[in-house]
Amino acid sequence: MYCILIAGIPASGKSTAAEELSKRLSLPSFSKDRIKECLYDTVGFRSRGEKEALGLASMRILYETAERLMRCGQPFILENNFENTSRDPLMKLLERYSCIGITVLLTGDFPTLYRRFLRRNADPSRHRGHVVNDSYPEKPGGRQEIPLSCEDFVKGVTERGMNSFSANGPCLTVDTTDFSTVSYDAIAGRIRAIQKEVSND
Repeated sequence: MYCILIAGIPASGKSTAAEELSKRLSLPSFSKDRIKECLYDTVGFRSRGEKEALGLASMRILYETAERLMRCGQPFILENNFENTSRDPLMKLLERYSCIGITVLLTGDFPTLYRRFLRRNADPSRHRGHVVNDSYPEKPGGRQEIPLSCEDFVKGVTERGMNSFSANGPCLTVDTTDFSTVSYDAIAGRIRAIQKEVSND
């Protein structure tokens, strides 16, 4: 049995990759951020601490979903940053159900991804729960968040292990500095080949 884990640096295109691979491989896909958005819109938060608590709840829901699929022997896709703190619970799940986690690690040039990160946060279509830290829904005239510096962006990514995650199976590293060079067909083909190897073991 196997699952696919879409991991990597913020603004590297994880959500798009998960959607594209879900279509090509006919597998259900689940995203921690989508779960968080539902919780933001239903519960909201009034402090940074409450926002972090919703993030932890989102991770628990994501892993609960993954466990139920593993029980049924159903392959699936999970999309998340997969920081160091979230690795151990996932590895225990994979071991418990003898599931091979195929990692698709999205990476790229840090300054390019940092600029993309800032543009994404400034985009009005970006869910505000990801952008503000003090209150959601925002209070009238709420304070403006100060953007991270590039140095702090890189430090956060590396210290939290977002750029080095891998599970218990093969890891496919994909450079998304230039989205036009990314072939989801090719990535899906590599995953199919790995899946065949996993099935034959």
